[in-house]
Amino acid sequence: MRLIYPDPSIHKIHSFSSKVPAGFPSPAEGYEEKRLSLDDLLISNPLATFFVEMEGDSMIEANIQTGDIAVVDRSLQAKHNDIVLAYIEASGFTIKRLIKRSGKVFLYPANKKYTPIEISEFIEVRIWGVVTGIVRKCL
Repeated sequence: MRLIYPDPSIHKIHSFSSKVPAGFPSPAEGYEEKRLSLDDLLISNPLATFFVEMEGDSMIEANIQTGDIAVVDRSLQAKHNDIVLAYIEASGFTIKRLIKRSGKVFLYPANKKYTPIEISEFIEVRIWGVVTGIVRKCL
């Protein structure tokens, strides 16, 4: 897992005023309306946000795959069912779903071949932030 911090010098990307169909292109489309910044779209608190490059298959049922970039916001308080970046003392960093059930707290993988990790007084776990988005290169 590799931590990547946002680059404040990133240029904005053109966006269009209407949705683009995946079928036959419309000749009426193609007029630019404004510039789109992925920072504006994905980051609400730039000073507390960073990116993490994903590796492994423990979150594939949450549609998070190797090579994806997770957007992590450290300013958010993690709550039940959030996907979080956690640091486990003996294991290192991991991304899992935070589940609170019957007075206990777990880090749940989104892959049935892995078991949940119970957070207890015997395991030191630090929540580094909440995953607020995923960026994936599709082509």
